[in-house]
Amino acid sequence: MTKGRSTLAENFIVTTARRPDVANENFARELAVELGGQFVAREDFSFDVLRKIHGVENILLVKKNSLAVVTAAGEFFFHPNTAHLRIKNLRGGEGDRLINALKISAGAKVLDCTLGLGSDALVAAYVVGSSGRVVATEVNPLVAEIVRHGMKNFSADTQPVVEAMRRVEVVTADCADYLRTCADNSFDAVYFDPMFRRPVEKSSGINPIRPLADDRALTVDVVQEACRVACRRVVMKEHSGSAEFARLGFSVVEGGRYSSVAFGVIDIN
Repeated sequence: MTKGRSTLAENFIVTTARRPDVANENFARELAVELGGQFVAREDFSFDVLRKIHGVENILLVKKNSLAVVTAAGEFFFHPNTAHLRIKNLRGGEGDRLINALKISAGAKVLDCTLGLGSDALVAAYVVGSSGRVVATEVNPLVAEIVRHGMKNFSADTQPVVEAMRRVEVVTADCADYLRTCADNSFDAVYFDPMFRRPVEKSSGINPIRPLADDRALTVDVVQEACRVACRRVVMKEHSGSAEFARLGFSVVEGGRYSSVAFGVIDIN
């Protein structure tokens, strides 16, 4: 879950790389309208100068073949990174802790309520295959657009990974709102990966997305909705030893012995 659309609409601009071609500039203008932001010609300004001139924190940057959000913590862009390695391991017959927690296989339907970098949704899409379905919600329209665009257009990877990317359905919505629209037992598994109550600061790979992330704690009501929507399991990723598991009713915790993260599980049946 991430900060709402109204807050972001006042806190970002859309621009391009220096010396953009006509197609890129037009695409940037279209994105600005779609996301409720302002398009700003890049000219020769640095990002710091653009922030000061326009009084914003974040910049949606349209490049030749990709999108990025420039935040105070760095540049957030889509890349399969860890998902590529995890899928490679699965193809080699190794397990995956999330997939084991979700207990999914080909043909399963998965709702990822916290898209973020998109890695977990991508791995799930690989596992469920073309006969399954993976929907991933993201309330932050900038993050959703970056990952949606990446899933549709990224191609510098193996064919199985690319095919899995194309199957991920990214929905710009608060997961609580989306869950309320879902029918009972409409997904096999529902998954949450909220921002940890106690952050793993050494996890530098997610630092650029931290300024865009929602620091609200997951609520009991949302978990109860997830239990209504899931027909098999609800899973939450959190810091090992977190009190959130007990607070939210995750009675079974599956985690690696030496890992800093663990997966809480609620079995529906």
